[in-house]
Amino acid sequence: MKSFLLFLILCTNMLFLTGCWDRTELNDLALVEGVGIDTTQDKMIELTVQLSIPKAFGGGQGMGGGGGGGGEGRQTLSRSGKGRTIVDALAILQEKLPRKVFWGHAKAIVIGEKLAKQGVRDELEFFASHPQPRPKSYVFVSKGSAKDVLALLPPLERSSAEVLRELAKSQILMKVTFIEFMDMLSGDAGAAALPMIDVLPPEKGQKQLQTIAYINRTAIFKKDKMIGEIDDAVTRGVLWLRNEIKQANITVTPKDAEGGISALMIRSRTELIPHIDDGKWKLTVKAVSEDDVILNASRWNLLNPNFIGMLEKELEKDLDNRMELALQKVQKEKNADILGFAEAFHRTYPQEWKKVKDRWDEIFPQVEVTFDTQVRVRRPGKASTPQGIPEKEVKKK
Repeated sequence: MKSFLLFLILCTNMLFLTGCWDRTELNDLALVEGVGIDTTQDKMIELTVQLSIPKAFGGGQGMGGGGGGGGEGRQTLSRSGKGRTIVDALAILQEKLPRKVFWGHAKAIVIGEKLAKQGVRDELEFFASHPQPRPKSYVFVSKGSAKDVLALLPPLERSSAEVLRELAKSQILMKVTFIEFMDMLSGDAGAAALPMIDVLPPEKGQKQLQTIAYINRTAIFKKDKMIGEIDDAVTRGVLWLRNEIKQANITVTPKDAEGGISALMIRSRTELIPHIDDGKWKLTVKAVSEDDVILNASRWNLLNPNFIGMLEKELEKDLDNRMELALQKVQKEKNADILGFAEAFHRTYPQEWKKVKDRWDEIFPQVEVTFDTQVRVRRPGKASTPQGIPEKEVKKK
């Protein structure tokens, strides 16, 4: 009897698991590709979404509503709404669309610079709490308006959101997802970094919107507010310190080489090793890089091991200079620990960290940093001897 009742209950429950009574058809959704958040002069929040145009893919009808059209051949359109909060702005935006906004396909979230400096706590809370937005969407700060970035018509990719995603994936400069941004802000240091984008001017003969955005700087956050920015050269040093460097071409010009030599990084590793000696907080940056030579414009014959050793020393000095520049700007001038120092000390000295965690802004600028750098040239290049130079002028030893 118990077995029969259990079987009956299971069969009854299965009836409620079938069917599509609560389904939402695809052609009832407005698929968001990119999101832009700005603040207006009257302190309102302006929410802009970049939407896929269904008819551009051969299905459904176009979306109506005011603001920015989808013109012939265009695969996306943008719509905006303003409100006191991002939730109010979304409600106004939804009134302009015949379909329900769906966040699950968003590739990029762009925050206007003005809003970033005021603070983005409420906006972050919305994207963290809402069940649809993707935690792996890439996050950016725009030099101007985020709305203007989403309105661009890139000549190569199908949308500006797609351009931003590809730029982030290339990892030439900073790449940060929404979940990574939240983790940084809630970490021991309470500081974060986001890639900063600007808009290229249109080429001759093109319309104003027929251009692309590009990453050229990094925005620095403490808590939820942007406190400053660093350029691309400093950002490269930051990536080395954070063990996030993925691409690097380094050119050095040794004194007696009579020309430059360029190397391509093939793999690297950076480790932060903290120490506390007599109350002084110190940290050793151990950086290891393996490179290939891709251009020899010097007079050195790189088949000679002595020249390879000299080249490695030059590459080590260049790497030290890059990281030193990043430390000067981030540690000394900005006093924003986006380098992971706090986490390194917390892991190694948990008891000492508890005593100073509320005073980290005082300690971080005073941390003594030393470099232990090692560069190894694995291959001297396909043509290891200088090209276009008479044999008698090549330095062989």
